[in-house]
Amino acid sequence: MKSSGPNTNESWWRQYNYWHETVLAMLIVGLLLSASVLSPSFTTVKTQVGLSSDMWELALLALPMTLIIITAGIDLSIGSIMALSAVVLGMTFEAGANPWVAAMCGIMAGTACGVFNGLTVAKLKVHPLIVTLATLAAFRGIAEGISLGRPISGFPASFTELGTGTFGGVPIPGLIFGVLALLFAIALARTPFGLSIYAIGHNPLASRYSGLPVARITVAVYALAGTVAGLAAAIYVARRNTAKADIGTGLELDVITAVVLGGTSIFGGSGRILGTLLGVLAIHQTRKFVGWYWDREELNFIVVGVLLIAAVLLNRLFDKKTK
Repeated sequence: MKSSGPNTNESWWRQYNYWHETVLAMLIVGLLLSASVLSPSFTTVKTQVGLSSDMWELALLALPMTLIIITAGIDLSIGSIMALSAVVLGMTFEAGANPWVAAMCGIMAGTACGVFNGLTVAKLKVHPLIVTLATLAAFRGIAEGISLGRPISGFPASFTELGTGTFGGVPIPGLIFGVLALLFAIALARTPFGLSIYAIGHNPLASRYSGLPVARITVAVYALAGTVAGLAAAIYVARRNTAKADIGTGLELDVITAVVLGGTSIFGGSGRILGTLLGVLAIHQTRKFVGWYWDREELNFIVVGVLLIAAVLLNRLFDKKTK
């Protein structure tokens, strides 16, 4: 008789993650090989570096979203938090502050938004889908209101280097992402905080009875998402030399798709940063190649939608396997 205990479930999900990541990596390689045949210029180093410039915000936001979804949560407001952080950054700079000080103010604004989401979920027991759906509209509305919908530009070159500069031939945003991805991976796999996140995703009630500070950890992961959204906003503003309230619109769909496509269970309790990185790469390469080869933006929406549905169905299939 097969055991259905926690160890069996954990083994199923570990096998699923490895299998899923291997297949996803093979699909990415297959896509690049096909692209090299259909359009050889797409796979050149110069083209890939150029196309990577607008990937970093998606990649950064996918890191904390992985933690949130592992806890069986969701954050639909992450794009709006990014927009509000950008506006706070821009208005603080416009008021005469140093751009780096303004960037810190934007990051703190993002953190505050994340804390609000986390407290509402953890303390008021409102479902994260409802909370973040409401704050998606609220944070975007605040950004539009305080900026009056106007863009703010004129940032100095010393600041725009954050989004456009390179170090050793590698884009600075890519280096920032690489460091954060490593830290997130270690924290998730090797620390009590990471293990607590998995436990909460498996069974929040049992975790609470086991003495884990479930509410505090929940607030922490949403606050972390807000902080990273603030950082992504700073990189976006530096790259575009513009702070405005409409940035990040619809970005939450790509972020959630990348995380779920990477193998993180939407039902909580399972997921890895490596899978998320592969999910981000798959979304990015697919979007860019569709736009490069066919030049049809509507195809991108269809592709992302199909990928999300496929990932959710796979999640559902393997969730049943663990029960």
